[in-house]
Amino acid sequence: MLRWLIGGGREPQGSAEKSSVQTIGEEQIQNPYTELLVLKGHQDIVRFLVQIDDCRFASAGDDGIVFLWNAQTGEKLYELHGHTHKITAIAPFSSSDVTEEKTDFIITASADRTVIVWDCASGRQVQKVSCFHSTVKCLTVLQRLNVWLSGGSDLCVWNQNLDLLCKTSHLTDAGISTLVELPKNCVAAAVGKELIIFRLSASNNGSEVWNILEVKRLVDHQDNISSLISVNGSYIGELIVWDALDWTKQASECNFWDSSVHPDVQTEIKLSQSPHESSVQHLTSDDECVFAAVGKGIYVYNLQMKRVIACQRTAHDSSVLHIEKLPNRQLISCSEDGSVRIWELREKQQLPAEPVPTGFFNMWGFGRANKQANQAAKKMQENTPVYFLDLVGDLIGHSSAVQMFLYFGELGLATCSADHLIILWKDGERESSLRSLTLFQKLAQNGDLQLKL
Repeated sequence: MLRWLIGGGREPQGSAEKSSVQTIGEEQIQNPYTELLVLKGHQDIVRFLVQIDDCRFASAGDDGIVFLWNAQTGEKLYELHGHTHKITAIAPFSSSDVTEEKTDFIITASADRTVIVWDCASGRQVQKVSCFHSTVKCLTVLQRLNVWLSGGSDLCVWNQNLDLLCKTSHLTDAGISTLVELPKNCVAAAVGKELIIFRLSASNNGSEVWNILEVKRLVDHQDNISSLISVNGSYIGELIVWDALDWTKQASECNFWDSSVHPDVQTEIKLSQSPHESSVQHLTSDDECVFAAVGKGIYVYNLQMKRVIACQRTAHDSSVLHIEKLPNRQLISCSEDGSVRIWELREKQQLPAEPVPTGFFNMWGFGRANKQANQAAKKMQENTPVYFLDLVGDLIGHSSAVQMFLYFGELGLATCSADHLIILWKDGERESSLRSLTLFQKLAQNGDLQLKL
């Protein structure tokens, strides 16, 4: 199985079609989230949600406070104080002792240049490190190696007791923006426009002596890298696709909204775009597809077909900040416009006059296609299925930008926002059934008690 690394940065300034955002009526029969719980506590923007286990999660943001919540009831479990400035990164991890009893922790980093480890069971502060020379912007746990990494102006490797195992020299004042684990004990660090590959190695004599070695620098991005994922399969590609084993460049796409690459697409009304509107804000993937949040739109690229199978160029009124694929064929996105939307990937019959707009991911050559490639592409389009993203739910509850969300299956969906709120979206039918069951059990207990009397 091939393994690839994908970096998403900002596209060169271009143009986009003028199109309206898809809407849905009040009768959203495929949207199960008809009840909500509003969780209050934060005093500033809530930027992060991390899942601890099947029914607990943590939230953090610009007020420097971390809250632990029950995803079923919305109960506030703990309020963790320890940072004096905004939270800049958060990561969960678990540890097992000699009795194999699992303990859940979370690590938080802050603009106060500290990192804290918290015990999720007690809410207590386990350890605090204050030796950083700059703000830690990202945290990554390498569970397999039993270490975790912090990225700031340098890259540090720590054990679970917060002992510093090794670190790099000063990399940049701007700092590492994101980290991702790679095969062969390697990690990729996004530093401005560069991807730096590091290899971790432990001492063979049993001591906790580690080394971190810079292996390679990948410098093909034209602007700062904003999103980074590691996936299995054959890949797409300002997205640039790298081989995660030898770090060679496999493909790139630099023709966003370039109609000359797709001559079959009808002429559209063009609007000049600011660079922010054509940024790759977020990337996610499953075993079949890559999902990219590009400006206000969403693109779906199928790995086996090696083509874009669906796109919604204007999925929201403002930039899409976060997207996730659900276990079914549904996709959830949230935006600066304050909305959370549910999409379903559906197949349709393609008409000859309506070729698929591949747009951001030029699937034929990952660059400007020649005439022969275009002809091959037309033939491929005629014989392959076409998909579209159908809006099946629109969750309106936040009054400001929705930063991200967590999906808890039957327990529902948690969203966080710049309005300082967290909302738990619940399946109305399930909640109604649970209330009826609880009432029935209480009536049965009262009946048994009266019979005994």
